[in-house]
Amino acid sequence: MEFFVAENSIVRKIWGKSDTILFIFAGAAAEFALNKAVDWLYYTGKLPADPIGRLFSTVEYARRIVFTPTQQAHKAIDTMAAIHAGLEKKRGSQIPDWSYRDVLFMLIYYSIAAYELLERKLTADEKQEVYDVFYRMGSRMGLKTLPATYQEWLPVREAHLEQDLEKSLYTEDLFKQYRKHLGNMRFRVLIEAQKLVVPHQVKELLQFSDFSLLTPVVPLYKVSRLMKMDWMLKKILLPGAYQEQIQGLDIVPPVR
Repeated sequence: MEFFVAENSIVRKIWGKSDTILFIFAGAAAEFALNKAVDWLYYTGKLPADPIGRLFSTVEYARRIVFTPTQQAHKAIDTMAAIHAGLEKKRGSQIPDWSYRDVLFMLIYYSIAAYELLERKLTADEKQEVYDVFYRMGSRMGLKTLPATYQEWLPVREAHLEQDLEKSLYTEDLFKQYRKHLGNMRFRVLIEAQKLVVPHQVKELLQFSDFSLLTPVVPLYKVSRLMKMDWMLKKILLPGAYQEQIQGLDIVPPVR
């Protein structure tokens, strides 16, 4: 059976662990809030009503595509495109193509950043492999002018960060919703986690310092995984409503 992502791919290792996925989620949550097209996410009212759930479902959707046979993955991508087309019809205007690219670029960037934070630096070939997977996903969605290689993508990503992000009333409201749904302690942890993975443009717009309180905690967390104690930390730091979903994200066995 042919899979959308090869069974021995680094992408499966990245998206097969709840740890890395949670950092992908954290980074995307920050950058989503700054995107100039974030008003599209507010149109249905579902994002501000349940920002954690909506962003979590976006990440979960991408993760499922990574682990399904090619035919099923294509069907899932087509379904996602159809949902967006329906939203465009309701609103009477089109979601900007650059906005779709931005979301795709987030998945590429944070996949690499999260894995390198928690595991090890990726090789040039592995980064290209990550890019290839999401390039195929974007191409299936009909996105235009995607760079052909990871190296060609890097300056395009930088241009998107400079052109497509701004701090707005939507940004402020979304972070208020994060705090409301997470509680003060977990919200603080989210901010500190975001500092570890977001690029400097995002830090500047959100007025984040370069230092994260979690920096000295990351090595300790790696040790807790080896001792199989990471589940306890996740239980403390994550909302109970998502515990079962988060546990279900672990497809690849923990590193021993």
